[in-house]
Amino acid sequence: MNDQLPDWANRIRDIAITGLTYCRDDFDRERYENLIRIAAEMTSYRSGVPSDTLTDLFLSQYGYPTPKADTRAAVINDGRILLVHEKNGTWSLPGGWCDGDMSVRKNTEKEATEETGLTVTAERIIAIHDWRRHNVCNYAFGVIKFFVLCRLIGGEFAENIETDAIGWFGREDLPDGIATEKNTKEQILLCFHAAEDANRPIDFD
Repeated sequence: MNDQLPDWANRIRDIAITGLTYCRDDFDRERYENLIRIAAEMTSYRSGVPSDTLTDLFLSQYGYPTPKADTRAAVINDGRILLVHEKNGTWSLPGGWCDGDMSVRKNTEKEATEETGLTVTAERIIAIHDWRRHNVCNYAFGVIKFFVLCRLIGGEFAENIETDAIGWFGREDLPDGIATEKNTKEQILLCFHAAEDANRPIDFD
């Protein structure tokens, strides 16, 4: 049975943040702030992050809560997919948070270049996934993940602040130590399937 406590905490937090944004009554404001403290305590219970730290984080958010966007570049060349080796020892598809002034396409290309030194062109979306349904969750907010099939243009690896190596892997020899909060093995295999079938529909939740 899945642990639903983090999901319940996130729902309480989002209701409280929305309430604080739109309420005009001081008594209601106090009630919503108390709900945020409860959500912080629930999240702390599972994550180990101090509840005071989480309370300050939650109270700093304003507006209607929406998920963050994350892009992942699926660069497949000669039947092998590009993965980056993070400095924490894990492997992942190149990608990251979508900048506020960038489209999914431009962010995918930018992140791939920053993490690999290679130039790629984003061609089509493979999948749009709710992070909570597919990945190991370690953030106190929702994440929508965009997996984008990309074509390699050129370039060579340049070490950077996030990665120290790249590798090209076939579907049968994917490395151990995949960063499952960023992409699972199943999501990587989905990228292979999409590359082989141009008519494959977008996989989305």
